[in-house]
Amino acid sequence: MGGLWKRTPLPVPDQPGLRPTPGRVRETLFNWLGQDMTGLRFIDAFAGSGALGLEAASRGAKEVWLVEKDAQLVTNLRRTVQKLGAHHVRIDKADAFSVLSQCAGQKWDGVFLDPPFLDGENDDIALRALKAAKEAVSPAGWVYLESPREWTAAELLPLGLAPHRQGKAGQVHYALLTVAELS
Repeated sequence: MGGLWKRTPLPVPDQPGLRPTPGRVRETLFNWLGQDMTGLRFIDAFAGSGALGLEAASRGAKEVWLVEKDAQLVTNLRRTVQKLGAHHVRIDKADAFSVLSQCAGQKWDGVFLDPPFLDGENDDIALRALKAAKEAVSPAGWVYLESPREWTAAELLPLGLAPHRQGKAGQVHYALLTVAELS
């Protein structure tokens, strides 16, 4: 992790399906975004280990909301946040889709989407998450997505999103998306 908690390892529970964003991918993402997140607000939907949201908090975000529906992971997140003294990080045991829907129009600066990879359901989950996240971010905001496949500009544009930067690490495609200007 960079920023305030640089070199602080995050505990990662041994849990089936949990795949925390690798350090090199987080480093790339925050190089794209810029190192200083001071004053910004983020939602880390499908938080898992909380790596993305906690990285933003470590770099000065004023508000980070970690959303995770698995009780064991929520307990782990609460322990980590308490250990770090991250008082500006909110944790809720909740469904990511419901929270994102509640946040429509709230103009968050960014939403991290790293949903579980489930055979045969990945596209549906990503599509639902992208639609809801787009409604939660400001017009200048962005959405970050991890997926088992690349999402094309032609697929994203009808959702009101556009690829800004994309990459691949192993079997994971990742993309930083901006709100598309529709004409």
